[in-house]
Amino acid sequence: MQVSWRRLGPGETDLELLWLSVSLGGLVVAAAWMTLHLPWPHCFFLAVTGHPCVGCGGTRAAIAFFHGDFIASSKWNPLAFVFLCGVALFDVYAAVVLVARVPRLRVKVSGTEKIFARSFVIALLAANWIYLLSRPPQIF
Repeated sequence: MQVSWRRLGPGETDLELLWLSVSLGGLVVAAAWMTLHLPWPHCFFLAVTGHPCVGCGGTRAAIAFFHGDFIASSKWNPLAFVFLCGVALFDVYAAVVLVARVPRLRVKVSGTEKIFARSFVIALLAANWIYLLSRPPQIF
């Protein structure tokens, strides 16, 4: 793995601006959804099988996270909580980089490291799903 700090090259995609825009756009859509009292999304997998999917509780985890109730957020869906923490940290980094116009963090990974990362993500998804399946089904 090679980690470097460098400025954007000519014609290079500004990943920080792109993903910060996507993140903040998603937050605006979610806030509008809640403000308009639109119906919550329902899990088709849960409706059919009676068991939570790997993402069940993610909406409630996000709501608890944005209300500052991090313990409840981590209980609803631990992987969603970790993801939201990562997005929040990335957003702070992206905002600082964009405002200060400093070099950006770039990571280059090898093929073996990509395989390891994919395996790790699959293991995290499996562990999260096992946790959700261990919870009482009526809470979902």
